[in-house]
Amino acid sequence: MKQVILSLLLILMSATTLQAAKAKKPSVDRIDPTCWYVGMKNPTLQLMLQGPGIARFDHATTDYAGVRVDSVVRLDSPNYLFIYINVREAQPGTMKLRLEVRGEKRVKPLELTYELKAREKSGEERRGFDNSDVLYLLMPDRFAQGMDHTKPVAGMNSYREDRTQPSLRHGGDIEGIRQHLDYFEELGVTALWFTPVLENNSPDTDNGFSTYHGYATTDYYRVDPRFGSNEQYRQLISDCHARGLKVVMDMIFNHCGLEHPWVKDMPSKDWFNAPEWLSEGDDSGHDRTTGYGENKKGSKYLQTSYKLTPVMDPYAADVDLKETTEGWFVPSMPDLNQRNPHLMRYLIQNSKWWIEFAGIDGIRMDTYPYAYREPMAEWMKELEEEYPHFNTVGETWVTEPAYTAAWQADSRLSTLNSHLKTVMDFSFFDKLSQAKNEDTDGWWQGMNRIYNSFVYDYLYPNPSSVLAFIENHDTDRFLGNGRDSLMLKQALALLLTVNRIPQLYYGTEIMMNGTKEVTDGNVRQDFPGGFPGDKQNAFTTEGRTRAQQQMFGWLSRLLHWRKGNRVISEGTMKQFIPYNGVYVIARQLDDHALDQPDHFVRHTVMTVLNGSSKPATMAVSRYQEVIDGTTRAKDILTGRYYDLTKDLELKPRQSLILEL
Repeated sequence: MKQVILSLLLILMSATTLQAAKAKKPSVDRIDPTCWYVGMKNPTLQLMLQGPGIARFDHATTDYAGVRVDSVVRLDSPNYLFIYINVREAQPGTMKLRLEVRGEKRVKPLELTYELKAREKSGEERRGFDNSDVLYLLMPDRFAQGMDHTKPVAGMNSYREDRTQPSLRHGGDIEGIRQHLDYFEELGVTALWFTPVLENNSPDTDNGFSTYHGYATTDYYRVDPRFGSNEQYRQLISDCHARGLKVVMDMIFNHCGLEHPWVKDMPSKDWFNAPEWLSEGDDSGHDRTTGYGENKKGSKYLQTSYKLTPVMDPYAADVDLKETTEGWFVPSMPDLNQRNPHLMRYLIQNSKWWIEFAGIDGIRMDTYPYAYREPMAEWMKELEEEYPHFNTVGETWVTEPAYTAAWQADSRLSTLNSHLKTVMDFSFFDKLSQAKNEDTDGWWQGMNRIYNSFVYDYLYPNPSSVLAFIENHDTDRFLGNGRDSLMLKQALALLLTVNRIPQLYYGTEIMMNGTKEVTDGNVRQDFPGGFPGDKQNAFTTEGRTRAQQQMFGWLSRLLHWRKGNRVISEGTMKQFIPYNGVYVIARQLDDHALDQPDHFVRHTVMTVLNGSSKPATMAVSRYQEVIDGTTRAKDILTGRYYDLTKDLELKPRQSLILEL
């Protein structure tokens, strides 16, 4: 009898507890975006409310002038609520929202405040990067550390800064970058591209890995506090602008980090691609905390194949396409489903928020073809409509020009307009990586590879809006483990004079080298002088070795000459088939004469490369169509003048940039 009474009491207590929990007032822990800006061409604003039981509310109202609540959306999780409002006629100010549960008086209405801000400038006034710029890519964790660096930062998952470990955090930050803005001006670059700065709150692994690189986002509206604050990031960009430097923000729509709150509490069942693995037991073979481990046979985990061709392949098998677009990049980076309209609206708004809040001048979108094409095209179209002079570059890692060209806006090669202005020239990178180890012959090797890559520029709707590079954070350094300065100069001479948007990688100017054969960290080494205790300070002339200073000075001269040079940014390009080992590219621009407005003057620049390890002769008569009777030209790299009435004798791997 006592057992029966005890059981009844337990049942009654459980029912009472459940009823009390149900009657507990839902609350809001977070609203994204954190604020918004009025005057957008798209007047729809999505508010994502997150908090325990918040989805119990099914009605929202506001009496704020010019604002209309269009809909309230509840998905699968009880802890998310999406409110769509129209702010077309709204003015800046603090808006009040009232949330209610219709037909249930026990749940009191909830009142929220939300700030609508004025924009600092219109979308038409914002200018992105273009081929008059030179982008300088750096990794904040590896570049420099500010004087007031805090470690460890309270509230973050377990991590440590250890510069002896290539895959752990090293402690670079935003303040460290800001303290070296003079360096970028001295070098002569015009735009800075940082690998992602947003919060990456994944714990370090026991075997020495971390997300120092930034590609596992856990908060889309927060700069990682180990780098600094949102305000510090915004101030850095303002300081860059004051010096004529643009800033490009690295974003990732394809995936987030495993520690993102969405992973533990998915807003909807289809928020991620292949989410089944997250609900599997611990015997799946993966350490889901760190994302590293072996995938056992039979696991529901879907790994991407890293093959991007199925996205454009007219004969692609369904299984191949699914692996590309739905497979996870790595186990620590859950694959986002851009076909979920609420998720995609969240991501679109996030990109616009960073433009408005921080004043970024461009976006580099990571792993672009891995995400679904249609929603990404809609994102680009909306950004184009709001910011017609802004620019976004998508990472399109396939080495065939036809593939890359199909991703550029207005391509005739694709049935879907991507609206993506700029794509990355992996063909140039790939061909140059091969050519640097070869002598230029009469057919295919050496500089012929570069020539045969550029011949396909007719595939691009806009070749001048293609981003070229010789190395980046995902590749071996151009120098490998060597120090071949002559070939590096040839690569840079090409990169900075052809019809492309050029991108440099930090440390190239001081001949930093390394390969990925052991770890990616070996191509992401600390910039010498950026951290307390460094024995060398390569930020200064005195701190560089003789070889480093020679390369820095050479590249700085080239960059300062290129800055504002309309022949390079606006001129036509003509390339000559490599002849006797010599590769020549000419840039030409007809411009008004200063003293005769009705008279045009043709300006010509010739990039001359001896693609051989032996001396070579440049037959001047072969290039008369661009020399056009000019008898003397100046090499902007050395200041030396060359007589164009006779053939030029070139040293092994010599580079000339001749101004006629």
